[in-house]
Amino acid sequence: MCILRRRPIRILAVLASGLGLVLTLGAAASPEALAATQVAAGAPAAAGGSWGSAQEVAAALNTGGFAEVNSVSCAKAGNCSAGGFYTRSSGPTPAFVVSETNGAWGTAHQVAAALNAGGIAAISSVSCGSAGNCSAGGFYTDNSGRRRAFVVSEANGAWGTAHQVAAALNAGGGAVINAVSCASAGNCTAGGSYTSSSGDQRAFVVTETNGTWGTAHQVAAALNTGGNAVINSVSCASAGNCTAGGFYAPRFSRLQAFAVTETNGAWGTAQKVAAALNTGGAAVINAVSCASAGNCSAGGFYTDNSGNAQAFGVSSRNGAWGTAKEIPGSGTLNKGGYVKIDSVSCAKAGNCSAGGHYLSSSGHAQGFVVTETNGTWGSLQRVAAALNTGRFAGINSVSCASAGNCTAGGFYTPSSGPAPAFAVSEANGTWGPVQKVAAALNTGGAAINSVSCPSVGHCSAGGYITDGAQAFVADET
Repeated sequence: MCILRRRPIRILAVLASGLGLVLTLGAAASPEALAATQVAAGAPAAAGGSWGSAQEVAAALNTGGFAEVNSVSCAKAGNCSAGGFYTRSSGPTPAFVVSETNGAWGTAHQVAAALNAGGIAAISSVSCGSAGNCSAGGFYTDNSGRRRAFVVSEANGAWGTAHQVAAALNAGGGAVINAVSCASAGNCTAGGSYTSSSGDQRAFVVTETNGTWGTAHQVAAALNTGGNAVINSVSCASAGNCTAGGFYAPRFSRLQAFAVTETNGAWGTAQKVAAALNTGGAAVINAVSCASAGNCSAGGFYTDNSGNAQAFGVSSRNGAWGTAKEIPGSGTLNKGGYVKIDSVSCAKAGNCSAGGHYLSSSGHAQGFVVTETNGTWGSLQRVAAALNTGRFAGINSVSCASAGNCTAGGFYTPSSGPAPAFAVSEANGTWGPVQKVAAALNTGGAAINSVSCPSVGHCSAGGYITDGAQAFVADET
């Protein structure tokens, strides 16, 4: 298994989760996959907006020369929030947030400073219930170097004080929030993992109701007999109606994917998904999106009996999870034995888009998108294949404003010159050409880590550029 993205927060999150599964990849299109459907520069233009000039955020704070935006969320066009981390020339690595109001991005500022005695903090996820009303979560380290999970909320445009969550559970000192989702202002849910006093890794959720964060509690406890469980993604369709997904490890076995659903404020029993597919003993949900209460789609990967990782999708209807299925076309492209979905977004029930990456027979990585229409997943489509001559590409984030109208973001590498960040949009079910983002800033390489689209043709994205390793944001209008 691997992590394609060059993202320090992702590496830290993996360490926090206890997986230790980090592999740097090369990437490119394989000859055997050339017949596959492609989305590339020169394709017919899709309807939508144009990406404007990217701007650095947290540059004044980032005296240590390394910063990233890890997550962006927009409640409406031009009203977004983003979060990530930056470094200092000396002293701690802080977490930061930055907000956009009526199309103008403000000044980034540090959060969780009072908590971050151990010197390493980052925001992993941001979600906005309405304009100026958002929540974010991540982790910090205490003065003993132990990881603690935290949340911080914005109300009417003002960010409040960060505070620790899951403190009573996290006796082993290894907690992190991986995902936050807000159904409305002050009504959010976050999920991640913590370490018990025995050293087991356990999954947890914590809910904010009317602006107040409650008590975190463990999920998937009955399944997690192997002591290794994590929530990777959370999605809330309405207040008190959310779904989370990730993985657990049963005793004497390896990883299994699971989903767990909250209905009217009460979390149900975690359920295995993709168990029949997972003959190789490793399956993970990486992303969940709920278009309405009880109607969600999720994606990730499983391993077959040859040990190859394959992409899967699974959907719930009226709260009942269906059968997980391999994404069509993944077997044709996946000659390198590794393909996974990294991001899913659903505009309405059964109408979603997803993105990720796969490996060619040469071990090169190529990004892809795939669309679900009326409950049926289409075939994987390669993205930026003609541009990816440097053999290293991926889709990191997808967001859908309405059914069949989505935007995905990531990066590719040319054979020479810096790796560009790019976005690609889907209009009425058809994916259009790749657009470079942050090109004017990018002298050393760039990537989009997160995309959010509140309406068709109006998206915002965030990521990093490696010229001094600065965080950036960009808007599509």
